[in-house]
Amino acid sequence: MSDGPLIVQSDKTLLLEVDHADAQACRMAIAPFAELERSPEHVHTYRLTPLGLWNARAAGHDAESVVDALIRFSRYPVPHALLVDVADTMDRYGRLQLVNHPQHGLVLRGLDRMVLIEVAKSKKLAGMLGGKLDDDTIVVHPSERGRLKQALLKLGWPAEDLAGYVDGEAHEIELAQDGWHLRSYQQEAVDGFWAGGSGVVVLPCGAGKTLVGAAAMATAKATTLILVTNTVAGRQWKRELVARTSLTEDEVGEYSGERKEIRPVTIATYQVLTARRGGAFTHLDLFGARDWGLVIYDEVHLLPAPIFRFTADLQARRRLGLTATLVREDGREGDVFSLIGPKRYDAPWKDIEAQGWIAPAECTEVRVTLTDDERMAYAVSESEDRYRVASTARTKLPVVKALVDRHAGEQVLVIASYIEQLHQLGEYLDAPIIEGSTTNKQREKLFDQFRSGELKTLVLSKVGNFSIDLPEAAVAIQVSGTFGSRQEEAQRLGRVLRPKSDGRQAHFYTVVSRDTIDTEYAAHRQRFLAEQGYAYTIVDADDVLA
Repeated sequence: MSDGPLIVQSDKTLLLEVDHADAQACRMAIAPFAELERSPEHVHTYRLTPLGLWNARAAGHDAESVVDALIRFSRYPVPHALLVDVADTMDRYGRLQLVNHPQHGLVLRGLDRMVLIEVAKSKKLAGMLGGKLDDDTIVVHPSERGRLKQALLKLGWPAEDLAGYVDGEAHEIELAQDGWHLRSYQQEAVDGFWAGGSGVVVLPCGAGKTLVGAAAMATAKATTLILVTNTVAGRQWKRELVARTSLTEDEVGEYSGERKEIRPVTIATYQVLTARRGGAFTHLDLFGARDWGLVIYDEVHLLPAPIFRFTADLQARRRLGLTATLVREDGREGDVFSLIGPKRYDAPWKDIEAQGWIAPAECTEVRVTLTDDERMAYAVSESEDRYRVASTARTKLPVVKALVDRHAGEQVLVIASYIEQLHQLGEYLDAPIIEGSTTNKQREKLFDQFRSGELKTLVLSKVGNFSIDLPEAAVAIQVSGTFGSRQEEAQRLGRVLRPKSDGRQAHFYTVVSRDTIDTEYAAHRQRFLAEQGYAYTIVDADDVLA
């Protein structure tokens, strides 16, 4: 028996003692392959899943390195059956390969003949496979490349896609060299992506994912389609590309609700691509409008379901997904893996912080005691309304005001999810609001005023979850959220992680109602950030108001 911080259990759960001297080193070692499930004060629970192990395998981690990490940090002997299962699970990735045959085009090749026989008999692959060339090779209909990978993943045999990519229409793109260069981790991310051909790069908010995209474009030197969450994010991409590459304004088009420009580099919003008229998607022609050499998915964890369907038909194009977290609350991480590609690069947030590229952050949960009237309203409300009743309690308003006053002179974002609460906050704080109905012109005006320091406090709806570049935002106060969304928590903290000009610390507050489901959801939301090494301090609202 050793004195390690980890207890590895036969049910594939890992228990990490947070206060142990080696806890941080252990967390970094297991992060590439283990998913955090629960993060109370003293012991965090991780779980080994097939998808987590396959992602690690695709990113270059072999079973030996995973087993070594488990044994090295474990306090007790690791169950032998679990180690065997880890090795067997990781070995399932790549026993089937998609490759190009010189005469027959796309084929499924089995490195294990019995596995190929097994999947070929599956009804779930009906219509995707063609004739058998030999005992180890079956022809695949090219249009089924994406759907076949989805189906094989669900059967537990994720295929390694080695079928290659079309180059697409060539277009010269160079990185500008004046006054900046790629950081080492950004270059590693581009190299990892390019070596794999397609896949996902995971970097913290504020770590420069846009620059990774720009560098991938400069490597591809081809026409590029960039999909983004909203028009404001798309215009930020355009500004960055024009500033950081050889691209001119005229070479970068916007395809949104307001404009329909198709250029060598085209930035389109998810909303316009998923818009329907008469039940049909009206803008699908964009995917075939040019011979795209690269497709970039910004905030890939937010991809709407229809985009997955479109992406299944784009498997011959290089695809780069960018995100701060691969967590999807709808459980479709497997579709990201099979259709965009596996995780190619993942930098722990605390590593990037230690290098000085994102601001250090202090996370605080402020617990508010409801009034008797508010408690009664909560008690008698229907179960589906309870989170809204608890998270929008007016008792939170003076607490938020006290936090804003505590950080007087700093750039503060106040974030909430309910329209009525947004307007209450705006009125109470005498601060402008940006919500879904705010026009893009008004949004950009308010964001510019905030960036310049003319505005010190801004109240945001869920639009604050997405890629908005507000470098000097130093304080975020979350008043309500999307139930227990871990991805949302990561995005909201990310709003204040841009390094500050004077090097000061960022602050992230969550205001929750005590003894309600609001507290439970807050604990769930914090799981992803706990995995990244962020600890939440819990304080009473009375201490804030004192």
